[in-house]
This record gives sequence, C-alpha cells and structure tokens, in this order.
Amino acid sequence: MSSPDPVERDELAFEALQAWMRAGELDTATMQELRTRLTSQLQAPDPQGFARPFAALVLADVARVDRITPYLSDEQRAQLVGAATDYLRGVSDYRGFDEKQGWRHGVAHAADLMLQLSLNPALTRAEHEQILAAIANQVAPPGEHFYHYGEGERLMAPIFYLSRAKSLQCSDWDAWFARLAAAPASSGTQQGRLARKHNLNGLLQPLYINISESKDEAQRNCLKPLLLRALKQASE
Repeated sequence: MSSPDPVERDELAFEALQAWMRAGELDTATMQELRTRLTSQLQAPDPQGFARPFAALVLADVARVDRITPYLSDEQRAQLVGAATDYLRGVSDYRGFDEKQGWRHGVAHAADLMLQLSLNPALTRAEHEQILAAIANQVAPPGEHFYHYGEGERLMAPIFYLSRAKSLQCSDWDAWFARLAAAPASSGTQQGRLARKHNLNGLLQPLYINISESKDEAQRNCLKPLLLRALKQASE
C-alpha cells in the first residue's frame, strides 16, 4: 500500500479498495482489519512520504462505510478520530503531485478523512472540536509553504458540514474564526506572511461562497459575517 509506483498505489490498490467498499463487498471483519492496519500505517515512519497519505485516503472510505452502515463501536470511532486528527496536525511534508511518483497529498487526504468523519451523526461535540482544532493547525502552517494543490478547498469541506451539524453554537464559531484569522505572535518573514495570507484565503474564500449559497438559513446567518470579518483580518 505504500508502493512508490503510482499505478500500483493509486490506480490499482486505492481504486480497487474504494470500489469494493462503496459496493458493500467487504464484510465487517475485513473492514475492521482495514481500519486497524491503516491506522497503524498512519502512525508509522514513512521515509518516502507515500504510506501515510495513502492510509488517510483509504481511511476516508473506511469512515464513509461506518457513516452509512455503522459498524464501529463508540470507542473505535473515537480512536479513529484521534488517529486522524493526530495525523493531520502532524503533517509536515507538503509535497503534492510528482509526474513520476504521483501524489503525496497528506493535508488534502487527511481533509478527505475529516470530511467523512464530520458527516457522521454519531460523532460528539468533543470530537467535532477535535477535528476543527486539527484543521486550524494546517490551514496556514508555519513557514513559507504556499498551498497550490487545492488543499484549502479540501480543508473547507468538513468545516462547512460541521457548521450544519448544530453541535457548536454561533458563539463557538465566532471564537474559532477569530483564532484562525488572528495574526501570529511572531511576525516571521515577508514570504511567510504572504504564504499565510494566501493559505488563509484559499480556505476562507471558497467557504464564504459555499456558505452564501447554503439553503440552511441559520448556518448562513451565523457564518457569513464571521467569514467576512476573517477575510478582512487575513488581508491586513
């Protein structure tokens, strides 16, 4: 599953596993085995940078199966949330696509896993907060890296759906966006400040568009002014 060959990894292994899971062809024992192995892979050393992002991507479909046809216990689901958020918070390899080796897309693949977890009605408020904290940690990471493989839009998706879940009050979202947009204590380099502005806007702008078009009036009324404020702060 951690092959450096993109055909073996992305086209054969991932596409086959996803097709089987979405067709309901894997029994519960097999799903549990996948969850266990992939969670371990998510936490193991990954010198080439393929194994962990691949594990996160497949775990997104493992989580999707549980969302549609629950098979995890509350404890197992909490363990999955913990492993997933730990992984997202710890991503430091920001490589994306390579013509020869394919994708190492850790942040985006972790965001896909966050999306499937955020859609699961069995998650608790505390788990929602755990997901949001992990996302906030990677929206504008320290340093001078500019996201340019759609990471902001991928991170945006779980935020959008969590804001529809009603587990958090508007005041909670107010505080979350204020922390997200607040200037860091250290001014850093000019390049770092430009990267932060770019990366914040890469999430806030598509989220604003999606919230503006939402048919959920409460979601729209709460988040639109908060997003406008955050966008203004990010541009300063």
